Amino acid sequence: MKKAFITGITGQDGSYLAEFLLSKGYEVHGLMRRSSSFNTERIDHFYQDPHEKGSRFFLYYGDLTDASGINHLMRRIKPDEVYHLGAQSHVRVSFDTPEYTADVTGLGTLRLLEAIRDAGLDSTKFYQASSSEMFGKAVEVPQTETTPFYPRSPYGVAKVFGFWTAKNYREAYGMFVCNGILFNHESPRRGETFVTRKITRAVADIVAGKQDKLYLGNMDAKRDWGYAPDYVEAMWMMMQYKTPDDFVIATGEAHSVMEFVEEAFRLVGLNWKKYVEIDERYYRPTEADILLGDYSKAKATFGWEPKVKFKELVKIMVDADLKKNGLKGIRS
Repeated sequence: MKKAFITGITGQDGSYLAEFLLSKGYEVHGLMRRSSSFNTERIDHFYQDPHEKGSRFFLYYGDLTDASGINHLMRRIKPDEVYHLGAQSHVRVSFDTPEYTADVTGLGTLRLLEAIRDAGLDSTKFYQASSSEMFGKAVEVPQTETTPFYPRSPYGVAKVFGFWTAKNYREAYGMFVCNGILFNHESPRRGETFVTRKITRAVADIVAGKQDKLYLGNMDAKRDWGYAPDYVEAMWMMMQYKTPDDFVIATGEAHSVMEFVEEAFRLVGLNWKKYVEIDERYYRPTEADILLGDYSKAKATFGWEPKVKFKELVKIMVDADLKKNGLKGIRS
């Protein structure tokens, strides 16, 4: 039975990946931060007592800033595959906490790779969650694996550090290390402070009479939005390929925040202009205007392509938030 270790397991991607790997017969081990409140709601539906016979899912408290703790876990678990998804991943927040973002998102990658190398886990495969935010002020559209990086946030800068660290360990030590350059990917499990979920939750709350207004920042920014479950499958597929490499994972379509708003409100029969207002607090000091990915390398190499596109994604998210409010979902 293969063992997988996932950082960021309680997040959107971590929870979907854990589900996916368990369905493939893996034993799954996950790192989660200690907090004064429970933050396991995304994994509670499949989490079972690790002391029960036959359990294949295990959680550990830890932190990406703790090198000795990470080293101990690598030696104890000896995973076949490590999926490094943990980070301070909110772009706007990274401007407020740049040093912390650099420490967790950037140096966290280095600590994990060094722990694997130091433990002598020569056959362990490593997945680095790289980000389209590394392209930032994109010098070409669409962006591919060879597009130069131009990050426009502390988060993007930290992810560039992680990308090149991963690449360096692959080339310097012959480790099986993949960089998945994932463009924005969303789902009903997306954190409520991220713009897509903020929109769909607000739509549902407005329909339910719980909210009157939705405040947003730059509505002209364009993103390539995909569906998180599709993207975690891509992570696994690139790790099963015979040679490690770097791959863009995207849909090949870009849509503005305004388009997302229009579609979300349209699904419930409301005019968004009556409810949406601009608040300059949500603007970033520097913005990535358009991020659009070309996933042709992933498709040609291991046959991945997105199953869910923009309008279906918005529908999935609005439908889920309506149901969370006890309302009827969207009719097909």
